[in-house]
Amino acid sequence: MDEEYDVIVLGTGLKECILSGLLSVDGLKLWKRFRGSDTPQENLGAIREYNVDMIPKFIMANGLLVQTLIHTDVTKYLNFKAVDGSLASILTIRKRQIYKVPATDVEALKSPLMGLFEKRRARKFFIYVQDYDEKDSKSHEGLDLSKVTAREIISKYGLEDDTIDFIGHALALHNDDDYLDQPAIDFVKRIKLYAESLARFQGGSPYIYPLYGLGELPQAFARLSAVYGGTYMLNKPECKVEFDGSGKAIGVTSAGETAKCKKVVCDPSYLSDKVKKVGKVTRAVCIMSHPIPDTNEAHSVQIILPQKQLGRKSDINHSDCVGTYSVAHNVAPKGKYIAFVSAEAETDNPEEELKAGIELLGPIDEIFYHSYDTYVPTNKQEEDNCFISGTYDATTHFESTVVDVLEMYTICLYAQPILPKEAS
Repeated sequence: MDEEYDVIVLGTGLKECILSGLLSVDGLKLWKRFRGSDTPQENLGAIREYNVDMIPKFIMANGLLVQTLIHTDVTKYLNFKAVDGSLASILTIRKRQIYKVPATDVEALKSPLMGLFEKRRARKFFIYVQDYDEKDSKSHEGLDLSKVTAREIISKYGLEDDTIDFIGHALALHNDDDYLDQPAIDFVKRIKLYAESLARFQGGSPYIYPLYGLGELPQAFARLSAVYGGTYMLNKPECKVEFDGSGKAIGVTSAGETAKCKKVVCDPSYLSDKVKKVGKVTRAVCIMSHPIPDTNEAHSVQIILPQKQLGRKSDINHSDCVGTYSVAHNVAPKGKYIAFVSAEAETDNPEEELKAGIELLGPIDEIFYHSYDTYVPTNKQEEDNCFISGTYDATTHFESTVVDVLEMYTICLYAQPILPKEAS
C-alpha cells in the first residue's frame, strides 16, 4: 500500500469508532461463547432477537456522550429510549429493600430512605448543590470546592453514613470512597449532572439507552467517519503495529500488507507491552422471564448496592450494580428480560462476589459469568505516536469512556477541542 494515512484506528469498539471488542453481540454468539455447541433452551425464545451488551452501560441524558452525539450529528443514525428507574438497594433491619434514589430537595423530603430530621439536612444539601454555580461566588457559601474535600462539605450538613452512601454511589456514581478525601468540586458536579439528566426527559431515571443495544453506537460513529472520508479495512487478521528505528509507529501490517501511517489509535490488546493491569471486572449476564421484583414492573432499571452494606474490602470499596433491559429497547424477545450484575473483582469467585445482586433478580432462566482484566497505557505518546485507550471500567455509565476519548483527541491527536469549552 503506497498511500500513507494520518491515523490508523485499530478495532471496532466505541472508543475507537468515536475517534475514527464490539459492545454488543447477538444471542447466538453469546450462547456459543459460553455454552459451545449446546442447543439453546426453547423457553428462552427466539435467540436471534437477543442483543446482549458485553460492556453494559447506560447513557447520562445530559452527559458528555450525549453532547458528543449532538455535536457530531451522530444522533441521526440512532434512536433512544429513556430508562425507567434508578434505584438503590438498602439493607434495613429486616431485609434488603429497593428504593428510588432522591436527587432533589423535593424528592429528599418524600424519600423513605431517611428519617424526618435527616430529610431536612439532605434537603439543605441538595439545595446547595442545585444552586451551586462555579462562576457565581455568591452560590459558594464561602467554600472553595477546589480545596474543600467532599468529606468536609458533607460534614457541614451533618449527613448520616447511609445518606452519604447513596449520595456518593447512587447519585455521584463513585465506585469507591476515595472521593471523600478529594476536592469536592467533582463530587458536586456529578450530583448536578445526575439531577440535570433526570430533569431532561422528565423520566424516572437520568439515563437513556439506544434501541437495539449499545452495538448501535460504534456503528453510528463508523458511518460518520465514512461520510467524512474515513477508509475501512474489515476482517483483517492479526494486525501488528510497525515501528521505525526510533520507536515511532509507522504503520500496521496484516496478511502481508502494511498500511503506513503517522499515528496509531488502539485498545490495550494490540500493544500489550505498552500497558499495565490495574484491576478486573466481573459480571453476570442473566436471562429472565420477568422484571426485577420490587421495581414497579420496570422494563429497564439500574440498582446500586453500596459497598459498605455488602461487606466488601475497605481498600477497594466498589459498588455492585444491577441493570436490566427488555423488549422495550429491542434487545430481547417479548416476555424476556436481560439483567446484568457487575462489580470490580476482589476475588476469583464471581458467583460469590455477585451473589447479593443476583439475589435481587428472582427466578433466572439462564446465567452466564465472565470477567476481564482492565488496563491503562504506560507509553509516552509523543515518543511512539501510539494512542492507547484504557479498558472499559466497571462504572454504569459512559462519562469516563468519553473523557478518555476526549483526552486522546484533544491532547494527543489534534490539540483542539472536539466540544465547546464549557462541554469538554
